[in-house]
Amino acid sequence: QVQVVESGGDLVQAGGSLRLSCAASGIVLSINIMAWYRQAPGKQRDFVASISMVGTSNYADSVKGRFTISRDSAKNTIYLQMNSLKPEDTGAYYCTVTTFGGPPYWGQGTQVTVSS
Repeated sequence: QVQVVESGGDLVQAGGSLRLSCAASGIVLSINIMAWYRQAPGKQRDFVASISMVGTSNYADSVKGRFTISRDSAKNTIYLQMNSLKPEDTGAYYCTVTTFGGPPYWGQGTQVTVSS
């Protein structure tokens, strides 16, 4: 069955760094884009960054220059390197996988907490 599994969330001090990973498996259709979203308590889920399987990346303005998304297409895995973390980066980080012609798949999320 399809699995999208995030890992790497932790508690970190402001100014610190974390690296998140997302591995997708069991997806039959070709993957188009993989992306990260985040959701703070009581708020909507917001786009953070995305990357296509040919390497085109996009970022939310709030993370440009601090976060870097990368991928290992052979492993259907993406990473999110987060530097200069701020308390407002706190939230549950979700990975989503978009395929050609199929539904999007979401992981269960990994918690990032940035203390001031």
